[in-house]
This record gives sequence, structure tokens and C-alpha cells, in this order.
Amino acid sequence: MPGVARLRSVVIDCPDPSALAAFYEAVVGGTLHTDEGDDEADWLVLDVPGGLRLAFQRVDDLTPPEWPRGDRNAQQFHIDLDAGSTWEEVDAVHEKVLALGARPLDLEDREKKDFQVYADPAGHPFCLCRIERT
Repeated sequence: MPGVARLRSVVIDCPDPSALAAFYEAVVGGTLHTDEGDDEADWLVLDVPGGLRLAFQRVDDLTPPEWPRGDRNAQQFHIDLDAGSTWEEVDAVHEKVLALGARPLDLEDREKKDFQVYADPAGHPFCLCRIERT
């Protein structure tokens, strides 16, 4: 069933749009640009392969979420990333996101959960997921 509007962007608040946009550009690929008229890079857009669009908006006094606490500064949102169909593939992506500035939040029980939780450089949670291919 068609909706009444189309999804344009997922917008991520952060203190440094250039740094966070570069992190996600290195993780998922794509083309990074500013929107028309924004020369100060307070708003950057990453056109991700497949037609998705992530936008990064400057918020100077951002308080990052605290994962997994739900009582204060809950996740607000998170991104799930397909990191491969085997744990070997996921482990290779794990090393790459750590080198790009991510930090692990929950790496336990991955065999039961099929995902691992990280924080991006601005503190937002994201997951590397193992996706079984059929």
C-alpha cells in the first residue's frame, strides 16, 4: 500500500557533522555533500548506495544516548548494518569500524543475538548484524 509521503532522510544530530558524516561514508559508502546554501557544514548529506540518505545536523550541546539504559537518554534511534553472513565476515567489519572510531558497547552473546552493538564517534548506537542468506 503506498504511503502519503516518501522517506527523504534519516537525520542524525551530532556536534561535528563533518566527522560523523565521514565515519558513515567510510562504513557504508556513498557520496557526501552539503545541501544548497549551507556553506558552514552544519548540515551534511550522505547519499548511500541503494537510494538511502543519511543527513548530519550540528547540535553543539548534544548529550549522547546511553545504551542500553532506557531511563535516561535512551537510544533515540539506531542503525542496523548488514555485516555479512558469517561471523568471520562480521569480525572483519568489526575491525574496520573500530579503526574508523567506533567503540563496542555490547559484544557478548552474539551467537544468540546475531548482532553486536557499537557507538559511532558521536555516541549513537549502531549494530553490525549477521544476516543468514538463503
